Amino acid sequence: MDVRAHIQAHRDEFVATLSQWLAIPSISADPARHGDVRRSAEWLAEHLRKTGFPTVEIWETPGLPAVFAEWPAADPDAPAVVVYGHHDVQPVDPLDAWDTDPFTPTVRGDQLIGRGASDDKGQILFHTLGLRANLAVSGADAPPVTIKLLVEGEEESGSPHFADLLTRHRDRLACDVVVISDTTMWGADTPSMCVGMRGLTDCQIDVYGPRTDLHSGSFGGAAPNPARALAALLAGLHDADGRVAIPGFYDEVVEASPAERASIAALPFDEAAWLANAASDAAVGEAGYSILERVWLRPTAEINGMWSGYTGEGGKTIVPRSAHAKLSFRLVPDQEPALIQERVRRYVHDHLPPGVRAEVRFHGPGVRPCASDLDSAAVRAAREAMGRAFGTEVHYTREGGSGPEADLADILGAPLVFVAVGLNSDRIHAPNEKVEIPLLLKGAETVAYLWDSYATALRG
Repeated sequence: MDVRAHIQAHRDEFVATLSQWLAIPSISADPARHGDVRRSAEWLAEHLRKTGFPTVEIWETPGLPAVFAEWPAADPDAPAVVVYGHHDVQPVDPLDAWDTDPFTPTVRGDQLIGRGASDDKGQILFHTLGLRANLAVSGADAPPVTIKLLVEGEEESGSPHFADLLTRHRDRLACDVVVISDTTMWGADTPSMCVGMRGLTDCQIDVYGPRTDLHSGSFGGAAPNPARALAALLAGLHDADGRVAIPGFYDEVVEASPAERASIAALPFDEAAWLANAASDAAVGEAGYSILERVWLRPTAEINGMWSGYTGEGGKTIVPRSAHAKLSFRLVPDQEPALIQERVRRYVHDHLPPGVRAEVRFHGPGVRPCASDLDSAAVRAAREAMGRAFGTEVHYTREGGSGPEADLADILGAPLVFVAVGLNSDRIHAPNEKVEIPLLLKGAETVAYLWDSYATALRG
C-alpha cells in the first residue's frame, strides 16, 4: 500500500479523531474556557502518545499550556524538524450566525464544520496521519527525520508568552527547519505555499491644544485646533503615489524577487471578486504594484479610527481641546517594529503646528515580519512534496496578516517553511468555520513525502 492509499484507508478514522478534538471549546480569549484549553492540550498529548511519539510533554506558561512531542529519527545524524501550530481557537460569537453548534463537529459532504476545523486543529492533526503513512509504507519504526511538534495554546490571544517559552526550551527545540501549518492556500485547485507574513505595529495618537473646548466664534481662527493638526498629520501619511510618506519608512524594505512576483502574477486573480469581498468599488494603494502585491509584499500605514470634539446630534460650534486617531502599520522584511515606531514618533512631532502637543502610544513591541528563502533546499523540497501530493504546480503566496512566526525563526535560528492546506473560504475566525477534508488528506500526503525528502535535502 502506498502513502495515498494508506491515508485514504484511514480517512474516516482521521475525521472521527479530529471531531473529538474539535468538540473541546479551547477558546484562549475567554477566561471561562481556560480549563477547556488545558483539556485540549491533554487530549492532544494523549493522541500523540497513541500515534507513537516516545516523548510527549505539556509545557506550562504563565498563561495557557503548550504541547511538545518528539520522535527521534533512527539515524542520530538525521536533520531535525520543528512543526508549529496552535490548539486554541477563536471565540464563536455571534452564536446565532452558526448553522450548527460550533463545538458539535458536523460533516457535510467533504466538509467538516466546527470551530478550529481549519484554524488550526485540522492542520495540526494531518501531521500525525502523514507521519503514520510514512512509517507504514517504509516499514520503519522511526521517522526519517527527527520530528519535534510544538503546539501552543495562546496564538489566538497574541502569543504573549510564546517567545519566552521558545527561549526557555531553545536547546530542546534545536532544529534545521521549522514547518508551519497555520496558513492558507490560494485555492483547492490552485495549491500554493505561503512564503512570508507581514509584521505589525499599531498605535494611538493623542493631539492636545487648548486646555478646554473653546467657543469657535470667540477663539476660532486664532486658537490652535488639534483636530485640524491631526487631520494634516493623517493626510500627510501618504504621497500622491500611495507610498507611505514617513521619512525612512522604506529604508530596510527587501524587495520581492522577480520569481516570486511572477508566481503571484500567474495566480488566477479575479479583481471583481476581490472588490466584492472588500465591499468596495475601486482598489487603491501604492503605484506600480498589483492588488495582491500591495496586500502581501508591501508595507502599509492604515488609519483605523479617528475622533475629536463634538460628534452628537445637531451643532456645537467649538474648537476642541483634543483629537485622537488609531493607526496600524503592516511591515515586510526587513522592517523592524522598533525602528518604525521611532520614525512614526519623529514624523508626528516634526509636523505639529505651534500650540499643540502630541503623545504617540504604541501597543507593545509589535510583531516582526518573516519570509522564506525561495532558493533554499527546505522550500524547494516542500514545494516538490506538495506538487507530488496535488499533482500540479504549486504557486507562491504571502499572507497579509501577522503571527509569532518571526519569533520561531529568530529564537531557534532556523528557516521557516509553510506547509498548509486551509482556504480563505474556510470562514476562519467567523461563524460556520469549516475545512475541506480532501485537502487535509493532501496535507497529510505532503508531509509523508516531505520527511523523506528532508532526510537527504537538509543534511549538512
